[in-house]
Parts: sequence; C-alpha cells; structure tokens
Amino acid sequence: MRARFPSAPSVDWAYFLDVDGTLIDIAETPDAVSIDTALLELIARLYRDSGGAMALISGRAISDLDKRLGMLHMPLAGQHGLERRDAAGRLWIHAAPPAAKYAIKEALAPVLAQHPGLLLEDKGLTLALHYRLAPHLASYVHRLMDKLAEDANAGLEVQGGKRVAEVKPAGIDKGTAVAEYLSEWPFIGRRPVFIGDDFNDEHGFAEVNKLDGISIKVGKGPSCARYRLPDVTAVRRWLGVALKERECAI
Repeated sequence: MRARFPSAPSVDWAYFLDVDGTLIDIAETPDAVSIDTALLELIARLYRDSGGAMALISGRAISDLDKRLGMLHMPLAGQHGLERRDAAGRLWIHAAPPAAKYAIKEALAPVLAQHPGLLLEDKGLTLALHYRLAPHLASYVHRLMDKLAEDANAGLEVQGGKRVAEVKPAGIDKGTAVAEYLSEWPFIGRRPVFIGDDFNDEHGFAEVNKLDGISIKVGKGPSCARYRLPDVTAVRRWLGVALKERECAI
C-alpha cells in the first residue's frame, strides 16, 4: 500500500507518539537532545484537549522523559514498552534478568575501550549500543549484540534502530504497549493514531493497522504505515491542526 498524507486529525482520537525523530530531531548522542518550549506546549495542549488519551511511546526510559517534560505527568511507555505508566499513574515493568544484563555489560567493556566511537547506554531495563559516531562498525555491532543476547540464554533479543543495537526482553515492543493502553481508560473505544520514524515503530504501526487506526511514518524508508509525513516540523504542524479544530468548536 502506498503511504499518503494523513487527513486532518481530531482530538477525539487516541494519540501514541514516538519522541526522537518524530517530535524532536535526532542528535548525535541521546543526551544531546532538548525539548523546546513550543513542543512542551503542544504536548500539554494535545494531552488536555484529547481528554488524556495521549501517550508518548519511546525508546527512552520513563525517568529520562519525565526529566525532559518537566511538570507534565502523563502516560508514558519507555524502553520500547518494557516500562509503562498508565493514565492512573501505575507503573508496569517487563524486566531483563539482572545477571544477564551484567554479563553483557562486562563483555562490552573491552569493546568500548577499543572503539571510542561506540557508546553504551544503560537504560535500566535494556542495554543500547550506539554507533552513530562510528557508522562503519554497524555490522560488527549487530553481530556482537546478537551473539551476546544468544549467549545470555535469558529470553533476550536484539532490536535495531537508527545506528543502535539494543538488547531487551523478547516479545515486548511498542505494539504491545499500544494494545495495553487501548484496553484502558481514557484510550478505550477511540480511534488510535501512532506516529513514528524508524524500524522499532513498525510494531506500533502494525497494531494500529489491525484496528483500522491511523499509522504515520515520518521520513523516508519502507514501512507498513498507511500514511507519511516528511519530517518533525510536519508532524508538529499536523498535530496542531487538531488543536485548532478544538478552538474553533468552542
């Protein structure tokens, strides 16, 4: 199916939004990004006007998202769905075995010393090896992380992203996070929208497609998403249309 530009959004829908590459541009390192005031206001208004039926579904940890969102306490799914805060503020966790995680970190220590361009991010529930500063090591990184996950024999899998390979518990992803939200208030019964930009968001697109929702891929590349927006600026502009619709209705 050829992706096309999505129709005008509505505050009556349920929104599930990726963060990096979708709401903010990707930086060279995870800590280098910042959420600007205009985006914070957009998120806060859409959350309020949709009656709370909005969640950020990110590869970042919930603690990291909270730090960047400031006082806005909203539903968040972090680490690709391994941790999820629902609308009531309850936290749901899918954790990797600590011993397996520790063993992988130990095995990566000499690799990081040998290749300074690699960056290991410990998110608490996952380990992400970034090679954005050393793209020539892509194949090596993925082979290495696949082997370490297999050797751990702890139900782990490697999830790829934009110049990152991440070891995580198998069977949990952004799609399962969306499904869990849609079984709860205030998301239940609403038409779901999922917006994302990379491979890890395909699980969310697939889940939303099953429900005749609106799946939107940001940028180029193959995708099962039914719609497409070119960049972060276009995403923000599209979401803003829903707020304008709300203002006109009042």
